[in-house]
Amino acid sequence: MSTNNAQIFDQWIREDFKAINTDLEELYFKQEDKSNVTGVGDNLKQELLNKGNELIDHLLLEGNTDEGFDPGFDLLGNVGFFMAACRRHELTEPSRETKSPLRSASALAMQLGASLGVIPRFASAHLETHNRALDGEYKSFTSLADEKSFLDYNTRGVFAFIRASQSLLHILPLGISHPITFDLLQATKAALRDVIENNENLFNDLNTDRFFYCVRPYYKPHRVGLHEYRGANAGDFAGINVIDLLLGLCRADDPYYSQLLVDKFLFMRPEDQLVLRDCMRRTSLMNSFLSHLDNHSGANPSWYEKNLTAFLEVCELHGATAIQHHEQLVKKFIEVPADSDDLSSKADLTASGPPLSVLLKGLRKLCDLRAAADNKEIPSRYDDVKRLRDSLT
Repeated sequence: MSTNNAQIFDQWIREDFKAINTDLEELYFKQEDKSNVTGVGDNLKQELLNKGNELIDHLLLEGNTDEGFDPGFDLLGNVGFFMAACRRHELTEPSRETKSPLRSASALAMQLGASLGVIPRFASAHLETHNRALDGEYKSFTSLADEKSFLDYNTRGVFAFIRASQSLLHILPLGISHPITFDLLQATKAALRDVIENNENLFNDLNTDRFFYCVRPYYKPHRVGLHEYRGANAGDFAGINVIDLLLGLCRADDPYYSQLLVDKFLFMRPEDQLVLRDCMRRTSLMNSFLSHLDNHSGANPSWYEKNLTAFLEVCELHGATAIQHHEQLVKKFIEVPADSDDLSSKADLTASGPPLSVLLKGLRKLCDLRAAADNKEIPSRYDDVKRLRDSLT
């Protein structure tokens, strides 16, 4: 159970904190320059800063770092929400600081993060897979309809990817020739189709300007103590990388991809970290099928065509989710609005830290890997997928 101070802080995050952020967003959004926060709503910002610091001081004084993993992780999220909001409203800004001015929040976040084995700031799990609702309301930064839409669709998408990854994980002890492997591949396909449908709904429902100016800024990098941490990313869960690795479309021995995994490990809950580390040492399903290219005509050769056909359909769907994300969602909600307001070169535009052009280049590379694109500049599995497909004809 959480302590009384932790419950009071949680209630503030769910109520007054959210109301202040919402009021500030409405003030910012009324301006001609919607990206400007300087000199706007300063009394509200000070109210948020003072009350947050006061509540965190009480928590730090009582030493609230040993209440069990789930209460600790939840508290870390609340401290992280406060620090992220201060960054959004430019009460703290990493380029003008050598350490965070939020000293109590930093101290508590670092204690919690170190004891839990996670990053000392809010992660996407705090807003998605581990965001407890009370009386039908989960935690969010604002009460804006577009933030709710963004979180609802992101959470549905994450759980669909998790369903797909769990189906693939169940194949490992069975092997690629097992008759139930076909069923598990069918379940994977259904989950990935859910991702595609969910992304399409997000694309149609989410207001571009509201997302770009009122939701995205809460995911910016900020300092905790001396160190600057990148913002939370919707991909900070194991499932999507489990799919990458088990399908064989991405490989742990690829320096680019392994660096991506290293960078995201502490943004995931420890149980996710363990699952992903285990997958990094596994033989992929693609390599298993490739090992049977020349010897699949045994006593029951029908398994090869049936299961391989389903496997290739899964690969195609996983690639389709990556293409959809890159060419629709990223383009509509980040690239286009940034270009239209001449913000593409702004230093703090992206959640991950690097300039937008660098981020987009990295996302394109990851998209090509997941889609097994015909790209000789990356370790794409295009040729291997073609060999497998040709073996069916």
